[in-house]
Amino acid sequence: MKLDWLNDFSDPYLKTISGQGVFLSGIILGMLARYQVDKAEDIDSAPIFKQLMFGKMQRRDLLRHLSRVPELIRAYDIPYKGLVEKLSGKAGDLLLKGTAEMGVDGNFVFSVAFLNASEYFWRIFGKAEIDKQE
Repeated sequence: MKLDWLNDFSDPYLKTISGQGVFLSGIILGMLARYQVDKAEDIDSAPIFKQLMFGKMQRRDLLRHLSRVPELIRAYDIPYKGLVEKLSGKAGDLLLKGTAEMGVDGNFVFSVAFLNASEYFWRIFGKAEIDKQE
């Protein structure tokens, strides 16, 4: 798991432990949303997408959604289960260490991570880790 590239961002919220936890959470939930629908369908028809309150999320909302990740991984047969679980564990660890509320900055970071989930997921897990999972 490579997370050092997060330091390339200059956003002050993303430099915090809470901010990194929110960012990783956005990636996780974005990956789940992508695999809840067929490739031909838009991501906005995914059940998790409809449950997220973009722009208005609070820390407790995010924690509630993350607590369902293990169940959702199995319910929708998400590929790379082990890697998604590993990333979810790391996000949870960061969120437990940080206590900051999300606010506008957190909601922005979450949305960017959610919308670019696939790209960021592959940056975190290189080809070698992906091949090990298969």
